[in-house]
Amino acid sequence: MSRVGKQPISLPEKVTVKIGADRSVLVEGPKGKLNWTLPVGVNVATEGKELNVTRESEDRKVRAMHGTTQRLISNMIHGVSQGYRKDLEIHGVGFRAAVKGSVIDLQLGQSHDRLHPIPAGVKVTVAENTKIAIEGIDKQVVGQLAADIRAYYPPEPYKAKGVRYAGEQIRRKAGKSVK
Repeated sequence: MSRVGKQPISLPEKVTVKIGADRSVLVEGPKGKLNWTLPVGVNVATEGKELNVTRESEDRKVRAMHGTTQRLISNMIHGVSQGYRKDLEIHGVGFRAAVKGSVIDLQLGQSHDRLHPIPAGVKVTVAENTKIAIEGIDKQVVGQLAADIRAYYPPEPYKAKGVRYAGEQIRRKAGKSVK
């Protein structure tokens, strides 16, 4: 058995989970709704305030999806009850960001501004022109937006300029030494 897959998922207050006949899972909470379809061979049963994920066979693909299903449903429940947040920092002279409508405008020392669209259901705020906060209920969408923004200018090892996650440690390299 999968160690992650056999762990029960506890439901917090004000969160409801509905499992449809078409294998769809609908999770509703105070922050919104998320929908997902169960893979073939994996079942979810509700027992009071807990959800249990079980598998129908010992097939390799079914075993692989057992723990994944448990974790995805757990992430959906956490998202609709508390939400997810990623913080980014921009380091560099003249580097800044601003939210303009449904796009984020990134000025990263290049010849042109980077305009990145903000997906639906995600809230982006910029503080001090260099601190970006990304919030939403879907962990995958929030993480992907943060990764896309960071990919425009990853931190470089010599001066540590670029876009980084808050608290990320950058391994610095020594520059050329003069003899």
